Amino acid sequence: MSMVQPTEVAVVDASSAREGSSYVDWSAIIAGVIFASAISLLFIAFGSAVGLNFVDFNSREGAPGILIGVAAASWFLWVQVSSLMAGGYLTGRLRRRHFDATEDESDMRDGAHGLIVWAGATVLGAVIALGGIGAAASTAGAALSTATTAASNVAEGAADSMDPNAYFTDMLFRTNQPATADSDASRAEAGRIFAQAALGDGTVPEADRTYLASVVAANTGLTPEESASRVDQVIVAVEDARQQALEAARIARNTAIIAAFLIAATTLVSAIGAFWAAQKGGNHRDKNTVMTDVFRRF
Repeated sequence: MSMVQPTEVAVVDASSAREGSSYVDWSAIIAGVIFASAISLLFIAFGSAVGLNFVDFNSREGAPGILIGVAAASWFLWVQVSSLMAGGYLTGRLRRRHFDATEDESDMRDGAHGLIVWAGATVLGAVIALGGIGAAASTAGAALSTATTAASNVAEGAADSMDPNAYFTDMLFRTNQPATADSDASRAEAGRIFAQAALGDGTVPEADRTYLASVVAANTGLTPEESASRVDQVIVAVEDARQQALEAARIARNTAIIAAFLIAATTLVSAIGAFWAAQKGGNHRDKNTVMTDVFRRF
């Protein structure tokens, strides 16, 4: 008769393994960040395709810019909040729970995972948008630069206007004799006169008006009255261009301020949404909730 030898059963203390591991489930967090970023990129691209962006509020002919701006802001708010809530929910649902925690502590840890998803997606979005922000800054800088140099571009010699003393040097060597016909020199000097006016309040002094009229008469054959009238017309046109450049710079500056405020507000709201959604995902994980109502037809 053979005797059956008792077998030894190894007991693994799972609680000690859990105590030695981190409460932060990085796999679930990375999954939430990727999911939130993908949703955000998808819907932002869709919004840009239909004109819901801050690059050009007048992209739809006949539509008021303020209405397009409000629609773009609302769309951006919805996209950011909903995408980060989706990422937070996914992270809360995937997070491995440590069962030594109370329900309140588990909810707090789920919410903390949602906040980490929010932080990661926000940083990733900032890195992706870095090129676009640089382009927008370049556009605003170009508009501000145009405000001071648009008037000088009416002449081929506008490059000479970069010398701050060129205008005053021209004044030094003006003569009381009638101007002679020298097209290139006349164009360059006229450009410096307009550039000097643009650097101030846009007003061309009377002495410069008179001098320009004599130069125009010498180069075009117009009568003094016709030359003076043409000079006045050009001065008005240059001032209009200057005002348009200033207005473009003002709009670009205000748009940048509004966009920065909107980004800050949506970032704060989306953080709250990600925290709440992660807690909700954790609750559904613990209760083994099945989305039967959503997928019943499938």
